[in-house]
Amino acid sequence: MRIAPSLQLTDPERQQLTQWTRGRRTPVRLVLRAKIALLAAEGHTNQHIATALDTSRETVGLWRHRVVTQRLPGLAQDAPRGGRPPKPRQALIARILKTTTQVTPPDATHWSTRTLARYLGTNSALVQRVWTAHGLQPRRVRTFKLSQDPHFQDKLEDVVGLYLHPPEHAVVLSVDEKSQIQALERTQPDPLALIRTESYR
Repeated sequence: MRIAPSLQLTDPERQQLTQWTRGRRTPVRLVLRAKIALLAAEGHTNQHIATALDTSRETVGLWRHRVVTQRLPGLAQDAPRGGRPPKPRQALIARILKTTTQVTPPDATHWSTRTLARYLGTNSALVQRVWTAHGLQPRRVRTFKLSQDPHFQDKLEDVVGLYLHPPEHAVVLSVDEKSQIQALERTQPDPLALIRTESYR
């Protein structure tokens, strides 16, 4: 039976790993690797770590060995792969968000996944995943409004990141404000008022 290599972390390494696990913009894969390293440094077995983090023992073994041999830079970078380098996914996601929120499609009022995919030279499935992950629904023209804020994407990622990875011991509150709108009267009938009216007849 193979014994997992022991791992000793320096204080700066432990601090950096903890920061990665709590970072709102830290990629999910790096959060998992950082948690593996922290649990390994506490002396837990690969099987225990895999169960605790809901991943495979092979994955734990891979990144445990990587941090032992390459330290934190080995966690932050993926292993080199053969063939052509992958397209920069983050840059494409940024283009999808910017185009969706700041560009009006030609001959249409809003983008569809197919028209935006053709416009950006990608596939509609990726566009749909990005929209879903960021809560964008441009087809709902009554509730969707294009933002002209050049920093809209950064603010959107901050808000989404806050919900996905809230700071420790933090309470996240959501407030929906409609500025310059004052409710003066009902636009729909009051069901209770209708019931009371029928009861007096």
